[in-house]
Amino acid sequence: MLSVGCGAALGALLRYWLTSRWKRCRIDWPLATLLINLTGALALGLLTGHLAASDAAMRFWGVGLLGGYTTFSTFNTELVAMIDEHRWGSLLVYFMLSYAGGLLAAWVGMQI
Repeated sequence: MLSVGCGAALGALLRYWLTSRWKRCRIDWPLATLLINLTGALALGLLTGHLAASDAAMRFWGVGLLGGYTTFSTFNTELVAMIDEHRWGSLLVYFMLSYAGGLLAAWVGMQI
């Protein structure tokens, strides 16, 4: 559990740092969350595909660090905000890029 917790703490700190950097751009679209989740999917694909990580390494890097780095809850909160604001086009693009892009990124990571 300590391994997962330490990895998650590092992943959450990295996500917070990256998000705060992106917010300086003042883009009214959840680009930071999208990029974080796509890079997390790619990294998890790499980890599961070819690094043959041990159980301990997978707990730290996969479950911990990448679990803390990526964010499903923020993604859903942003989708709900788009629904509330009637931003249907943005919602559809964000939803499709996140899900299809995440699957594609994980697959690419496994192929590398």
